[in-house]
Amino acid sequence: MTDFKTMWTGKDKKLSSEIRKQLSPKKKLRDKIQQATHSLELQNRKLDVALRTLREKDKYYYTKVLEALRTHDRSRAILYANELAELRKALKSISAARLALEQITLRLNTVKDIGDIMVAISPAMSVVKGVRENIMHVLPQAEDELYGIQEMLTHILVDAEQTAGINIDFTAANDEAERILREAEAHVEREMKEKLPGIPAVGEEEKHSEFMY
Repeated sequence: MTDFKTMWTGKDKKLSSEIRKQLSPKKKLRDKIQQATHSLELQNRKLDVALRTLREKDKYYYTKVLEALRTHDRSRAILYANELAELRKALKSISAARLALEQITLRLNTVKDIGDIMVAISPAMSVVKGVRENIMHVLPQAEDELYGIQEMLTHILVDAEQTAGINIDFTAANDEAERILREAEAHVEREMKEKLPGIPAVGEEEKHSEFMY
């Protein structure tokens, strides 16, 4: 029987080569997943910067609404209230996107074998696609980068399928992606209601849902 000492000293090159062939595809997949998670983490850092900017603008516009109301400048109060309402829509979309990407990044960081990869990659791919579609209108500069990550995950999935010879249940994966996105949106909505002051009403005809969260 060939022992490991013989194998690693090169006296059984055939067996050593076979083991390397078995391990190589898995190692390549893990390397690609590390690259994908790095790209996701980088994207989330960029979203953090965007969120900080939006929060500062939120404080600015909220203050402007109050100042306009104190001076009885109703038209200016309406203008700033509308800006604030639109800004909070963007804040909600980007915050939910960031949380959803964080969730799939955590999952990808825990994969250990091809089975884990197959379970994690497909919903991750759908989440990135959903995030891209949800924020492209409020943060267009992120669209190309998110599309690149989506493509990266697609290639990993194809490689994993070829390596493992297993077909993905895309219906289940899409359902999981939808759940992740819904939970992220619900969490962000609760957090915004808790942390951000409501937009002051500035007139009877302007009291509609876009002024609220």
